Amino acid sequence: MTIINAIKSRRNIKLFKPDPIDENVLLSWLEAASYAPNHRVNEPWEVLFVGPDTRAKLNHKTNFGQAPAVMAVLSKPGNTPFERDENMMAVSCFVQNFLLAAHEAGAGTFWSSMGSSEANRNILGVPQDYEVIGVFGIGYPAEIPPVKPRTPITAKITYLS
Repeated sequence: MTIINAIKSRRNIKLFKPDPIDENVLLSWLEAASYAPNHRVNEPWEVLFVGPDTRAKLNHKTNFGQAPAVMAVLSKPGNTPFERDENMMAVSCFVQNFLLAAHEAGAGTFWSSMGSSEANRNILGVPQDYEVIGVFGIGYPAEIPPVKPRTPITAKITYLS
């Protein structure tokens, strides 16, 4: 699979098979993700593996599509608002790398923003100054949604003088 094919064929998976993800495989995707660009190589990401009790408390409406694994990805605080933003951008790159690594291996992910609510931050035990980039269901897809139409990229480009 080429990187272009991986990018264009990756989907947010809504329903997973019950087959578990081997922890060493999951860790290899996270390690690959850690090569994301990040200023001063500060590696501002932290990963929380969500166990059954915490998952039940989160009470996601689809239980993350029955994914066998769930994790939250956090962005560490910055010393300034600018550094906070830089950290969040780097962690978003980390997440994209992870999503693509999982997809290339035949797995899928479901990205939820539910971790940003105050109640769910408390359930996850997120420190006050950290940001939750997402809560992710991870597993092997039971079904893969079709591609949704995209706006032509040329409609999103402005040329400056």
